[in-house]
Amino acid sequence: MSTALVLAMAMVLDAAFGEPRWLWERAPHPAVLMGRAVGWLDSRWNAGPARRAKGIAAMATLAGGAIVLGWVLGLAGWPVELLVAAILLAQRSLVDHVRAVADGLRLSLGEGKRAVAMIVGRDTQDMGRADVARAAIESAAENLSDGVIAPAFWFLVAGLPGLLLYKITNTADSMIGYRTPRHEAFGWAAARLDDVLNVIPARLTTVLIAVTHGGLSGARADWSGITADARKHRSPNAGWPEAAMARALNVALSGPRSYDGRLQHFDYVHRFGEKEIGAPSIEAACAALWRTWAAALALVVVIGVIAG
Repeated sequence: MSTALVLAMAMVLDAAFGEPRWLWERAPHPAVLMGRAVGWLDSRWNAGPARRAKGIAAMATLAGGAIVLGWVLGLAGWPVELLVAAILLAQRSLVDHVRAVADGLRLSLGEGKRAVAMIVGRDTQDMGRADVARAAIESAAENLSDGVIAPAFWFLVAGLPGLLLYKITNTADSMIGYRTPRHEAFGWAAARLDDVLNVIPARLTTVLIAVTHGGLSGARADWSGITADARKHRSPNAGWPEAAMARALNVALSGPRSYDGRLQHFDYVHRFGEKEIGAPSIEAACAALWRTWAAALALVVVIGVIAG
């Protein structure tokens, strides 16, 4: 069976079942195991001199181990590939987490802030309703790329070795890829490799969002605006799907937010979009996630049929 058709089935399986709580309450999720591996290396190698070199060695160790493990698992055949790919895709769980913010916000601002704190790293205590909604939608756009399109892309390109390489890199970046005194040197390799692996998926996600919300021409696509806003983002990749999602929903994203008690003034993405947003805009983002996922699935099926 072709890799594309295995991927298509994995996408459907993930969308149908997501993250079964009964299973992951009894066994550690592979993402948890990856996090433990990153944490183990961080606790033992991130000390003393030459931290950047140690970080490069750590990332090489993680990457090499992921590629070898993917190759070994792939020897078991397409059923194992299907199961692993379905587990490591995150469409259903992403939608569930984002929708939980809308549900919480409908109950109260406090519930909305508690829900959004589960999916973003910024301070939430002083957020208003619009701030909560923006944070949820930004997380939806970025994680659509990181958690769905990028792993699917690398599985399609390189099978389980590619998928596991991407997931361990993304996990490492989320844990040690920060410009903090502890991790700026040690996490440099993880952050840079994550940037490289996301170059194509982030832009592919942008195209899929635009195509499913107005096509490749017209006001919603607004390629010059998407490009301009994406280049303002502190990440070389995250700004692309965020800029596309802002235009798809006609909302203004980003803007001022607080990290570690410090207010930071970021430019608005799609600054002419609606700023006073709430739960309905978050629900619209969930619908956009499914519409984009459906387009990605259709593309994968076409590739599978052609590869035959």
